[in-house]
Amino acid sequence: MRVAITTLGCKVNHYDSAALETRLISQGCTVVPFAAGADVYVVNSCSVTDRADTESRQLARRAKRFNPDARVVLTGCFAQTNPVGAALPEVDHVVGLNRFDDLVRAVGGSIAADEKIRVDDLRAARKVETIGAEVFTSQTRAFLKVQEGCDLFCTFCIVPFARGRSRSVAPRVVLEQMERMAARGFREVVLTGVHLGGYGEDLEPRRDLADLLEMILEHSPIDRIRLSSIDPPEVTGRLLDLVAHSDSLCPHVHIPVQSCADEVLKRMRRKYDTALLRDLTLEIRRRLPHAAIGTDVIAGFPGETEEQSERTLRCLEELPFTYFHVFPYSRRSGTTAAKLPDHLPTPVVKARAESLRGLGERKRRDFARSFVGSRLRVLVENGPPSDEYGMPGGYSRNYQRVELRGSRPLANEEILVDVDCFDGSKLSGRQVTA
Repeated sequence: MRVAITTLGCKVNHYDSAALETRLISQGCTVVPFAAGADVYVVNSCSVTDRADTESRQLARRAKRFNPDARVVLTGCFAQTNPVGAALPEVDHVVGLNRFDDLVRAVGGSIAADEKIRVDDLRAARKVETIGAEVFTSQTRAFLKVQEGCDLFCTFCIVPFARGRSRSVAPRVVLEQMERMAARGFREVVLTGVHLGGYGEDLEPRRDLADLLEMILEHSPIDRIRLSSIDPPEVTGRLLDLVAHSDSLCPHVHIPVQSCADEVLKRMRRKYDTALLRDLTLEIRRRLPHAAIGTDVIAGFPGETEEQSERTLRCLEELPFTYFHVFPYSRRSGTTAAKLPDHLPTPVVKARAESLRGLGERKRRDFARSFVGSRLRVLVENGPPSDEYGMPGGYSRNYQRVELRGSRPLANEEILVDVDCFDGSKLSGRQVTA
């Protein structure tokens, strides 16, 4: 059976698709590109904005056009939050989140045609069902979901309704998964979750992310461990100490600030203020002098004034962030923010997003340029050459893209590189051979 899987949205969604692909391959299925012609199409949907819902529906319809006889399964956040809206005529099965075995059965055709929708109320969920991903596009870096769901209920976000309450993967299972990834040859694992900083609050005995990292550092054979996004109040001094003193934890911290105006943060229902953001980012830089520090920013949140937007821009310029992910505010039906007054005109939102992106790009270039003349450890990727000249490359531990000139190191090998050039896009250098 030929199965095509297409995935929208976040790293957690991509992990879920990788878990499905791993299970299907173990059952003898062949996973093919979406446009290649398949017997079954799986759309793993996103629902972070109304536009994402529309894109999910479009992909389901496109799948049926590719092969009118194919079975189409729609899963993911859109399936979870609006199963009736997801049950298009072109869709054979709508399977919500946290029903992994049902999803596999729907792909295999063992669910009756009249059972079109299978969705649970995830606010009652206590376990993380979708784990076990071992198939990733990169064979150097793998993702491992250690946490699912969220209890924060930020006003702009539908995720707590889509993914359910915060729940954690037991440390024993995390360690088992890391052993399996090491056996598959992965040299780097990125720990991810919907609310990664909330890890362990539901476990008995209660734990936190630093506890999990200590266990991983003691038992895991993985060379490089990277953390995905962590909310600012959850980046603790203990966690930073672990990163600072470990040879395995990558010096890379991503904290989604969303805004640097306290009035906007309050309307977003974020649990910190600008003073905390300043203290935290400066402390990260003090403890981790060469770390990449990334952030997410929402441009044009409802009611954001020109002065508040400028304040955010100035604050981000002053603080030691090294790259931004900028999101123009987009209405998400069912959220508190969608009902707020003073939604801004689209041109204003776009202009503010462009200003933030311009600043983020300048900071990214300045940070990368600071490593010219230094030596970095680079994990060589085993994908195709990354540019027209056929140069191999990879990422340093502090998340800098480095191209390699001269020698041809083995893929999936971590090497030392003397960096001597920055072309405005990426660093490059030569392998240290002595």
